[in-house]
Amino acid sequence: MFDFLRSIFSLGTIQAVLAFFEIFFVVYLVGYSSFLFISVVAGGNEIFEGTKKKRLRNEIHRNYYIPISVVVPAYNEEVTITETIRSLLNLDYRIYEIIVVNDGSKDGTGELVAKTFQLRQVDRPIRRRLPCAELCSVWEGVGADRVPITLINKKNGGKADSINAGINAAKYPYFVCMDADSILQKDSLSMIVVPVLENRNVVAVGSMIRISNDCVFENGELVQLRLPKRLTPAFQVLEYERSFLASRILLDKFNANLIISGAFGLFKKDAVINAGGYHAGCVGEDMELIMKLHAYYRSNRLPYQIKYAYNAVCWTQAPERFRDLLKQRKRWHIGLMQSMLGHKSMITKGSYLYYLFYELLSPVIELLGLLVTFLAYVFGLLNLRYVIALFLIYALFGAMLTVISFVTRNYLSSIRVRPVDILKAFLLCIPENVLIRFILAWTRILAVFFWRGKKTRWGEIKRKKIDYNQAA
Repeated sequence: MFDFLRSIFSLGTIQAVLAFFEIFFVVYLVGYSSFLFISVVAGGNEIFEGTKKKRLRNEIHRNYYIPISVVVPAYNEEVTITETIRSLLNLDYRIYEIIVVNDGSKDGTGELVAKTFQLRQVDRPIRRRLPCAELCSVWEGVGADRVPITLINKKNGGKADSINAGINAAKYPYFVCMDADSILQKDSLSMIVVPVLENRNVVAVGSMIRISNDCVFENGELVQLRLPKRLTPAFQVLEYERSFLASRILLDKFNANLIISGAFGLFKKDAVINAGGYHAGCVGEDMELIMKLHAYYRSNRLPYQIKYAYNAVCWTQAPERFRDLLKQRKRWHIGLMQSMLGHKSMITKGSYLYYLFYELLSPVIELLGLLVTFLAYVFGLLNLRYVIALFLIYALFGAMLTVISFVTRNYLSSIRVRPVDILKAFLLCIPENVLIRFILAWTRILAVFFWRGKKTRWGEIKRKKIDYNQAA
């Protein structure tokens, strides 16, 4: 192949092209590393200031509550759904309702919810302000502390379609959307609503998503954080801590977040309805909605803010099997691509370019950079020792930021972490930044070019039952 390239292009041309890509790749890595460093410092400082205020009791005690509808879309969630609802019934919040939307599950999700919480079928009309699949039945009841519970059984239409159905049924002006395999801390609703109380222009609030695998809970509250025994979820813990501590806190200062995780987010109902609701034809319905809200308010020149509440914590299950992780990341990247291509007008917003180069195109750029580096070495343009040293420095820098994020997030949150888990985080940070990162990058590239199947289909990942009411 190299002789073929030499026969077509002169050595000088090849050297110039490779030199250009090498400079671009180095600038790309320096830019990303600098952004991560600034983000981690800003995120750590934000959490430190918040913790200091709390310890000094300098926070205003709030007796104001905004009524919230908690929408839980569910498809084949028989293993986790009852524990999720029980955790919701333990929330430290005054006025809220729970709406479970059973999206044509093939297991006993709907029957289990109705039986466990003693719901009764009712003839309740629901106004279709957002499009959704046909509703089959509506069940209602009351849980602990007189919290209303509604179960909607509908024909299968996908997660976005199910959330739209839940919004149609919601009685309150704000709604929370969360996954059926997640658990909220007792104060999560109280924390996520604070930005709305502080600024009436807030239309959406994101939260901190953390991994629950192998953690110890008691009566719905975290007792001890443990790094999962299995490597696949353990790697994800490090990735989540870095991501949610760093970039989202920094981008929040500029109203520039384009993602609110579907696991837990607060929205103003009228804002979502005016923007058109969730797009049922998009895999990444959570990001697509946020970009739609940005575009709607910017095009109509309306004041708005989309905020991030780092102290509103949602604990969710990460895939235990590596093949499930790959399937999840394929879906996420397809959703990212659909969302960004569907809202190209947002390119004038600075964070769009960040997500374009460091999220959507990052797997292509990173793997292309490795290829160009290899070709440059073959053509004698690089010193091998220098290249290896540069790569190791970059890997160590990323690993350092990962460990700092993990330790900082837990220390400042006063969460008890075992020394063995801190040691494990140190040992796993380098393979997570080097090996797992590039495997997932290759997976994301394949997702774009070889994606098959229904794009609105639920991602089926093997779950395991977790008892959040007793210590593990």
